[in-house]
Amino acid sequence: MLASDPLMRSADFRRYWFSSVLNSFGAQISTLAIPLCSALLLHATPGQMGLIAACQALPYAVFALPAGVWLDRRRKLPILLTSRLLQGSLLASIPLAWWLGMLSMPWLYAVTFLFATCGVLNGAAEQIFLTLLVGREHLIDAQSKFTTTDSVSRLAAPGLAGILIQWLTAPVAILFDAATFFISAWNLRKTQLLEPQPVPSDKHPLRDIATGFGFIWKQPLLRTLAWGAALWHFFFFGYTALLILLATRELGMTPGMLGIAQMLGGLGMLLSAVLVKRLNRRYGAGKTFLVGACGTVAGFALMPAIPAGLFGDPVYSAAAYGLVVFMYDCAVMLFFIPFMALRLMATPDEYTGRVISTMRFLTGVTGPLGALAAGFLGDHYGVRTGMACVAAGGVMLAAALLLSKPLRSVRPG
Repeated sequence: MLASDPLMRSADFRRYWFSSVLNSFGAQISTLAIPLCSALLLHATPGQMGLIAACQALPYAVFALPAGVWLDRRRKLPILLTSRLLQGSLLASIPLAWWLGMLSMPWLYAVTFLFATCGVLNGAAEQIFLTLLVGREHLIDAQSKFTTTDSVSRLAAPGLAGILIQWLTAPVAILFDAATFFISAWNLRKTQLLEPQPVPSDKHPLRDIATGFGFIWKQPLLRTLAWGAALWHFFFFGYTALLILLATRELGMTPGMLGIAQMLGGLGMLLSAVLVKRLNRRYGAGKTFLVGACGTVAGFALMPAIPAGLFGDPVYSAAAYGLVVFMYDCAVMLFFIPFMALRLMATPDEYTGRVISTMRFLTGVTGPLGALAAGFLGDHYGVRTGMACVAAGGVMLAAALLLSKPLRSVRPG
């Protein structure tokens, strides 16, 4: 296998992949554990869950633009190592605060905000570093490999998280996630890639930021991806803010049931790893992106329609929840893999950091608004009504994207 696969022959890629697997496994745990900390241990309201989701997105609005300029002027590996160590420390503070009797919603707001702030740098640096590591021609192949291992993590980690949360509490599960960040940083520091020193810029950072916006505006494909992703994240964060409350309070799912149902998302991601290459080869990345967008909107619509006690048994409701998660997670990867590939295909190397960070800024601006809006609707009209509003907006977005000529005109290749 190693001899026939140009990516797997690279020790640096294998090391990077292993670190990615660790972070993916840990992320699946904390994605379930942190909202359950809020909902079950601290009895959060829909509005407070909206604030948690908003704190995840807000750093992209605040820091993404200056981060893009900063990344274009720095080597990426030191940034990856430092941010992972900081993220591990932030996660470890949650179980520490719980054991000391200090854990509160403001504590989770602060940890979530700071963790996402590290993610602003970490995520953009990862995308640039991966491009340097594998080259643009192997980017889709590399992303599909990550999707395969992400799907395996999604199969195993939520079940483990559900067991840990039910037996040992959510803070203990989060401690496992913190450990994966420390191990990932230790492994990644051995990377031997000779990363070139970025070309120094004598331009003012604000001018570089403006240049990034101008470049996106002049490119029809990038401009479409920008507004499409910005609006999609508005609805995504609204959906995310209310999802755990729907599962635990409306459908009556325990942490164990929720973890098992979430495992089906791994099967969806595994399916997407197979589909994305075939769809991209036959129809092109633009049409594959549209398939993913429509699939996620279908998930937005189906989830709040699941009745409590389906067929008189909450187990059937949990099964329906799992089936929607399966479809939704498959669609999410069909949305994001082509999105990242299209963005990089349309961007020269010297603009990569600014374009990535500008896109992340646009999603950061809309994400908190979507989360807060959904939390408000959940507080005043109920969780299901809030999610139904998210679904209605998503349908309109999908229709607008389907009419977009720049996406439909991307050729297979």
